[in-house]
Amino acid sequence: MAQLTTSPQKATRPPSGFSRRDFLRGSGAVAAATAVHQQATAIAQEVKAAAVPISGEQSIDLDVNGKPVKVKAEPRTTLLDVLRLQLDLTGAKPICTDGSSGGATVLVDGKPMQANMMLAMQAVGKKIQTVESLVGDAVPNAFVACDAQQCGFCTPGFVVAVRAFLNQKPKATEEEIRAGLNGNLCRCGTYANIIHAALMVVKGGTNG
Repeated sequence: MAQLTTSPQKATRPPSGFSRRDFLRGSGAVAAATAVHQQATAIAQEVKAAAVPISGEQSIDLDVNGKPVKVKAEPRTTLLDVLRLQLDLTGAKPICTDGSSGGATVLVDGKPMQANMMLAMQAVGKKIQTVESLVGDAVPNAFVACDAQQCGFCTPGFVVAVRAFLNQKPKATEEEIRAGLNGNLCRCGTYANIIHAALMVVKGGTNG
């Protein structure tokens, strides 16, 4: 009778669910994450050390309408407040608080900005131009000639906006002017006359 033989079973290890390869891979990820965290922490500490918070009223120098002026401003003081309350330049108007009316338009380094949306300290080292500097300019002359104002409250902002736009596009078409001035609002609705005034300057009227 033949004797039955059985082959020895291969020794197997019970699955542990975690291998040495997994451990090494995991430890590498942890090391990388730790390095990134340490670097981010170091950068944050450097930024914190370099940033010196400003508090209270400070004396700052501004360039307004071509003249150097010294004013007092807190970190929260807007350029509009400085212009109106300290320099008596009241052309820019506090019509809104979000810049949507365009009534506080001034030129900062030649670009139209809303003075009520800009901190006075942000204007340091920049050239600020208000509507008061445009006396005798073709734009306000055209506004008068075209009766492009009623109550006049929005007029200074429009005058500055038109001047800034025509500085960039001196040969602008009516369509371009309408698009370029869409950031300014007139409650009296004298838009047609304002467009007429801008076109007059484009065509060289009132010494434009």
